[in-house]
This record gives sequence, structure tokens and C-alpha cells, in this order.
Amino acid sequence: MRVLFTVSSWPTHYSAMVPLGWALQAAGHELRVLCAPSQTAAVAGAGLPPVPLPGGMEVAVHNRLSYVREALAGQWPYPWTPLHPVTGAPMSTLDDYDAAAYAAGFAEASAAAHDAAVGFARQWRPDLVVHDPVSTEGLLAALVTGVPAVLALWGPVGTHEPAPVRILPDDLGDSFARHGVGPFGPELIRHVLDPCPDEVAPAVRARRLPVRYVPYNGPGVPPAGMPRGASKRVCVTWSTALSTMTGPRSYALPAIVAALTGLGVETVLTATREDAEALGPVPPGVRLLRRCPLYALLPECDAVVHHGGAGSAMTALVSGTPQLAVTFASEQACLAGRIAASGAGRHLPGHTATVETIGAAVAALLEVPGHRRAAAGLRRAAVGRPTPVDVLPRLEELAAG
Repeated sequence: MRVLFTVSSWPTHYSAMVPLGWALQAAGHELRVLCAPSQTAAVAGAGLPPVPLPGGMEVAVHNRLSYVREALAGQWPYPWTPLHPVTGAPMSTLDDYDAAAYAAGFAEASAAAHDAAVGFARQWRPDLVVHDPVSTEGLLAALVTGVPAVLALWGPVGTHEPAPVRILPDDLGDSFARHGVGPFGPELIRHVLDPCPDEVAPAVRARRLPVRYVPYNGPGVPPAGMPRGASKRVCVTWSTALSTMTGPRSYALPAIVAALTGLGVETVLTATREDAEALGPVPPGVRLLRRCPLYALLPECDAVVHHGGAGSAMTALVSGTPQLAVTFASEQACLAGRIAASGAGRHLPGHTATVETIGAAVAALLEVPGHRRAAAGLRRAAVGRPTPVDVLPRLEELAAG
């Protein structure tokens, strides 16, 4: 069969789909991945065939716009004003953003992306479309061409979460109505690939297709020669990219490193060159690994600290590693809250995180046996789900009608 993926312009949004792409191609199916031109190299580097088309709104702009809307609705919990959605610059007040000045441009970009996806689907004629939550152009293309669509969730945040959590974008270009399939809404989603154990199940109303989360953390070299010492080992994974969406005060890495240094643990920091430079001199007891895939590192760690991104959280989940999430957005807080409620982790809202509270949370992860037991239980449930190879017959049946 022919399968069309549509993905957003943020690599971690579609990393969960990469192993499914491998499985489809290995089984002899044809695959194409519609992506923004900025993602062509990343998609090709993952071994999938990209088709670059107009990408619509960049994810960073989409997220910053969501944060401004939350603030206007009184649902932004942080003691600072969100960044300007378009420029990413700090704002003194919400009045610094003139929504009307950008509305036409947003609508045009969204319409172009959706129209391009529909045009490609009409020409290539896929039997099935798989899309991530942000890439609703895939859903539209499937509806217009009369083939099934499957939403691939990236973690334990679903399509029907309470406000302000929203992972589905608005149809700014009115594309669904223009193409005759009615107004866009989550009820149009009929099938969901769900990688989450029941203990952290996302809120969805579509038919769930359980699948095992197989980590893909991008290209990197697994660490070699990391003998364990007497100290506990804690991994920290963070990104300066977070600050481009939620502001400079969300760069919590210095406080996290200081907290772990105070605990006397072995700290392993995975970071890009830019992240390392932003941190400054690496303190004693901290080992810096650049471009190290988390899936190869976390099984050798006693805990991990991250910002609540689905890729980090799900990789920790399938590794059985207790996790602390320090979050700065509603989606991240929802994800972290679910994992904390399962007992497999802890959650600190970013504006409450200090060296002391971070240290106390990590100490609890290391010292309270229940956290490791819960993390091990989640891992068993996660790896017991059907692999991407195992789920192919379900997708083939769906495509066959």
C-alpha cells in the first residue's frame, strides 16, 4: 500500500513516527513524508523519503501564539509575559502583540500548506495517511481523497484535554470548510496510534490503536566506556530552544546542574554545542555528552531531569527511568502531571523550580523505592504493546476498508 506521512516543522513531534516509517518500508510498502522544506534533511537523515512542500506556520510561532492566547484567557500561570508570537522578542504587556496585523499572513500560510497536501494526495493517491497532531493537513488530505487517516500521538497528551491544553492547531486558513469537509474539530479524527500505557493514557475519543513507543532521538553516537562509580547517576537533557518559545527565564539548566552538584551525584548532561556554551564552565562531577541518543543512555541512569517534552518523557518511560519534569507550558505540565500521578516521576512547574526544590525532587526519585517500582511497571506495560511491525496488519486492514 501507499502511505503518506505529514509532519510538523519540529523534529521531536514526528520522531515517534520514524520507526513506523521504517517498518512500513521494510514490509514493502511505499512511503512519502510531506514536510516543511526546513525538515527535508532531518527526514531524509532518518531514512524516510521527504517531499518538501509549503510548511504553514512554524511550530515555534504556533506555540508562542498559543501562550499569548492562554495569557489573554487568564490561563498563563507564569509571572512573566509570553514572548511575541512572530518575532520571539520579550513583550512588556500583551498589547505589544497586534494580532490583526498578522492574521492574514497566518491564514495564507495555513491555507497554502493544506492545499499543497491535498494536491499531492490527489496526485499520488495514498491508501492511508498518518499525521502528527500539528500536521492537520494530512487529515484534510485523507478526508478529501476518501482514505483513512490515523493521528500518531507523541505522548500522553491527547486531543480532548481540558483547557488550556490544546495540541491541535486552529484551521486559520478555513481549509476544511473550503474543501467541503466541514469545520475542523477533533471529532474528525477517527483513529489514533497511542503509545501510552493505560496508567498515563491521554484523553482521546477516537479509536485507539495501541503501539509500542520505539525511541528515535535523531543521529548520535551511543556512549562507550561509562563505568559506574559508587554515586547515583542522573541524566539531564535540556535545550536552549525551549527559551525561544517560553522566554529566557525558562532556561533552568544552571539551577538543575547546581541542584545535582549539591546532591553529590554523577551528572550526565546531554547537550548540543549551543546548550553547553550557554551553560558556561561545566562544574566538577558533570560529564557532558554532545548529541548522545537518550535511548542508549537512560537505562544506565538512576533518574533523568527534562523539561517535559514528549520525546524525553517517553524515552525515559520505556527505559524504566524515574523522571523529573520541570515544565514551562501547559502541554508539558499535562504530560508531567500524568507521569507523576503514576508514581514514575515528579513534576515541578518551572516558575516554582529552585535549586532547593529541584534537589529535593531528585533526591526523592533516588531514595523513594516506589518511584523506581512505578517506573519499572510503566516500562513493562509500554514494551508489552504491539511494535510498529506488529501494528502493520491493523493499518493494512484499515487501508483496505
